[in-house]
Amino acid sequence: MKVGFAVLYRWRLKPGREKSFVETWAKMTELIKEQCGGLGSRLHQLEDGTWAAYAQWPDRETWAAMQGRDSIDKIASAQMREAIEESFEPVLMVPVKDLLLFD
Repeated sequence: MKVGFAVLYRWRLKPGREKSFVETWAKMTELIKEQCGGLGSRLHQLEDGTWAAYAQWPDRETWAAMQGRDSIDKIASAQMREAIEESFEPVLMVPVKDLLLFD
């Protein structure tokens, strides 16, 4: 599997909305893998209380094409937005060396 592009997303969630966000994030991640060419993502809760997801893509073009299309699940997208208090700008990254991949 070639990972040619990655994006780091970060959010501050509304109190009490964490479970809903995690469930909806997982659903959206699976749909993005199935329908948009994403390679998957990892969701983390940071020590400062914010949340971050590291998403991998085969290339920047595949990620960019997903950005320009309509939501793959309007209800799930709305549920995620409702759980988010603050969104931070995504950080775009090109992997240089990957030691996380498993054989």
